[in-house]
Amino acid sequence: MRSRTPLPARGQGQVRPFLEAAVLFAALCIFARSAALGLAAAITAPLPMAETLLWLGQQATGKTASSVQERAEPETAPQEPVSSLPQAVQALPGSIEDYLVPLLGEDARPADAGKIIEKQYPQGSGEKYIPCGEGSIKNNTRQSAADIVAEIENPLPFAIEPDSPDPQVLVMHTHATEDYRLSAGLWFAPGDGARSTDCSVNMCAVGRVVADTLNAAGINTLHDETLNDYPSYTGSYANSRAVVQQYLARYPSIKVVLDVHRDAIETESGSRYAPVCTVDGRQAAQVMIICGCDNGTTVRLPGWRQNLRFAAAWERSMEELYPGFTRPVLFSYRFYNQDLTTGSLLIEIGGHGNNLNEALYAGYLAAQGLAETLLG
Repeated sequence: MRSRTPLPARGQGQVRPFLEAAVLFAALCIFARSAALGLAAAITAPLPMAETLLWLGQQATGKTASSVQERAEPETAPQEPVSSLPQAVQALPGSIEDYLVPLLGEDARPADAGKIIEKQYPQGSGEKYIPCGEGSIKNNTRQSAADIVAEIENPLPFAIEPDSPDPQVLVMHTHATEDYRLSAGLWFAPGDGARSTDCSVNMCAVGRVVADTLNAAGINTLHDETLNDYPSYTGSYANSRAVVQQYLARYPSIKVVLDVHRDAIETESGSRYAPVCTVDGRQAAQVMIICGCDNGTTVRLPGWRQNLRFAAAWERSMEELYPGFTRPVLFSYRFYNQDLTTGSLLIEIGGHGNNLNEALYAGYLAAQGLAETLLG
């Protein structure tokens, strides 16, 4: 039975015990809320626990998290990620300086180091080369120059939706383990196979810069870091094709697929060429777009004309922004899974003679040119 004795009036000496009791009560409430969130996270599906905690916490505080909203898939969508990084890459703040890495100095140079030869490749001239703005296209097909000139004057076959919540571009790597030299000087270590599974130094590092730059420009871009050429180089294009098809099935909004590689140019003696140029006072690797063409038999690319329009538009933008940055577009009977979209291209970012920082900078510049192309 409850006592009917009235509570004594709170004097000055009783204020502190009351406050302590209030603080204790608040702490218990907070603990209970945290426990409830943890329990909700443990039983909520299909989101992982970490995402569930984040979502519940943000809902409780009235915040809107666009990244979580983008993860909310329809019930019929695949629950497992198609690859290692299926979500949009978050654009990093700052500039290219945020990506550059320390390079090895001359004190690390071995006595039998290989030689690097820097070379700036010019735009082509002659009957095989077709002007494309300030750039050019090397025509290694039977298509006439007049046919190509007429085709590349047509508009892009797709339209990007700026600031869309739906992915517009996929950046991926058929040969993800291709890498660059890590020396500041013009040398490479003997036995350096120019390949690595470390995504901080291989093609994935360059792709990350490309994707970040496009996202920062308002183009929703995904970056896949699957090592399609590891452990076996054989079958890498079949592997990457399956990866791209899964992305296209899950995100039909994707209009552009970029397969980001690097070249490998050597002398007969084994010295490595580094295609280079200077942009805004900093040395960058030169880049080269490769666009396939249907030959009617072994290479089936019914949409090659649309891809060629895209390649020409990107080439024009890059050369207009950064004269001397590109090598001529290679237009040839190559397949490279370019039948999957009308915006499928392969781009070589430098070669195995370039250092990683030159390649990272080139990825940034190429993405700036692409943003200009896609957004007009």
